[in-house]
Amino acid sequence: MKAKIIVIKGDITDIATEAIVNAANPSLLGGGGVDGAIHKVAGPKLLAACAKLNGCQKGQAKITRGYDLKTKYIIHTVGPIYGKEKGREKEILASCYLNSLKLAKKYNIKKIAFPAIATGFYKYPKDKAVDIVYQTVIGFLKEDDFFEEIIFVLHSKKDFILYNKKFSS
Repeated sequence: MKAKIIVIKGDITDIATEAIVNAANPSLLGGGGVDGAIHKVAGPKLLAACAKLNGCQKGQAKITRGYDLKTKYIIHTVGPIYGKEKGREKEILASCYLNSLKLAKKYNIKKIAFPAIATGFYKYPKDKAVDIVYQTVIGFLKEDDFFEEIIFVLHSKKDFILYNKKFSS
């Protein structure tokens, strides 16, 4: 596994890398949390580009340019709403990370930054989510040596502590 894994506390809209992942809602037309912040900083061209994508299914991923962000691309993925997915929450959350990595590879993106997906408005328990993220991302990286850098950019102190502990072990 050659990819460098970095865990930082901060604002994903400040990250200068090849792609950032947006924890979007199914319409892809902006919302609260990280989704709203990304749309605000990226500018109105992002909204126009997202409108052409016709939304996104939970667990899937779609891509746009980064527009006014410090990144070339934005990969949009829609996480599960905890307790509302008929027991498929874990599968959907894992798919968000896996499909984002697959899409990044398809576009030859070797450096990617992720927020904590679904742990805010969608209420996924942070401690359970970090285990799924770890298993999914490390599992992918063990099978595929494509990526150079995976950055986890965590907004909350609790997410930062959980991810730092998990990925430094």
